[in-house]
Amino acid sequence: MRSWRKMFVLRGVTMSVVGVMAFGSAAAATAYHNAIAQIDVQDLDGLVAEQVKPKDPSDPFKDEPVNLLLMGTDIRDGSNADIGGTVSGMRSDTTMLVHISADREWIEIVSLPRDTFVDIPSCQLPDGSQTQPYRDKFNASFEVGSGDTSLKHAAACTINTVNAITGVTVTNHAVVKMNGVIDVVDAIGGVKMCLPEAMHGDPRSARIDLEAGENRLDGKTAIQFLRVRKGTGMGLEMGSDLTRIERQQSFINATLRQILSAETLADPTKTFRLINAALGSLSADPDIADPGKVAGLAWSLREIEKRNIVMTKIPVYDTTEGAASGIAWGPEAAEIFQRMASDTPPDSVVLPEAEPSGSPSASGGGTEGGSGGGGGGGDAGTGETDAGTGDAGGGTETGGDAGDPSADETGTSDGTTKPVTPKPSPSPEVLLEGVCA
Repeated sequence: MRSWRKMFVLRGVTMSVVGVMAFGSAAAATAYHNAIAQIDVQDLDGLVAEQVKPKDPSDPFKDEPVNLLLMGTDIRDGSNADIGGTVSGMRSDTTMLVHISADREWIEIVSLPRDTFVDIPSCQLPDGSQTQPYRDKFNASFEVGSGDTSLKHAAACTINTVNAITGVTVTNHAVVKMNGVIDVVDAIGGVKMCLPEAMHGDPRSARIDLEAGENRLDGKTAIQFLRVRKGTGMGLEMGSDLTRIERQQSFINATLRQILSAETLADPTKTFRLINAALGSLSADPDIADPGKVAGLAWSLREIEKRNIVMTKIPVYDTTEGAASGIAWGPEAAEIFQRMASDTPPDSVVLPEAEPSGSPSASGGGTEGGSGGGGGGGDAGTGETDAGTGDAGGGTETGGDAGDPSADETGTSDGTTKPVTPKPSPSPEVLLEGVCA
């Protein structure tokens, strides 16, 4: 039986990905349904060229991969103007494609660099007219699609662009506002990060000064950490959006870990504050905005391991088009998106080992190894035998004791021995720079 803390950890994964958390108690459910009214629901039917319709409308996420597009905005209105200054129009900031595997064994998050030159398809504007396809930097799709007024049309044009340039069909989306990030971070009591060096932002663009070592970022500091591009330390000398993406991925990873920890989940006050803060910061499609459907998605993620939440960086190179400087994606990017489209895990994901085909449960009670009378307990296709095991039906034993490190040979049917290649242990998790162990 799963522990109480494990149950909340499982549900916390979805909270960090879609900004929603499902809870079992009556009090929590009441708070959840009160908070859901804050979401700006965006039904993009008719605006997005390619959409995946759920096989089961009552449970749209069941047994299906989810490709969630998270769009951070740089809209400077209201409290957002206090963060970045007052500027007219709608602009995209950070955009991430989140793939949740159909078997719910892994989540992969890919940041889409805003300065990438891309082909932006025709998009419908708020007045019903259509834009002409044209080439520009990726973040232009959000601003142009909005017609300067509509967050809904901005999201739709961005989704159309992502579908076109990646080959991955976006199934769901959420737009996250800057001030919402502040509320979420403060709701969990700040995010702890361990910086390898001091970090000082250029005061003309972002006000942030952090010392090397452990820092706990409150909401306002966190938004500056996510926005800053110039200064010293943590790659700020480069003034690049690419190094900013690396810092953003580290922050997201650290935030995930904190949301999944008992420090957050065991504290009901923090939990309720997190619900309200997250839901109040979203504009999302009807499925993501539906508490019951997202609760089902949360439950389906109950087996996921934290190490299998993978941050992937697109390989890029500098380029120019006309008088403009920007970036282009390396050929490996196509492989990343082909893998996501086919729901194939990245190499770093550690999946549960498949049960051997010749095991009793798989074969109905045969001998280990499964094929042939004299083969050892190994794979039938290779004839190899695992160290320290013998054939239950009387086959040859391995060339040493399983507890003996020197047992590196196996017997064969002709009396000779051959070396056994030991199965590698899963490599330790490599933390992103700035994430505390």
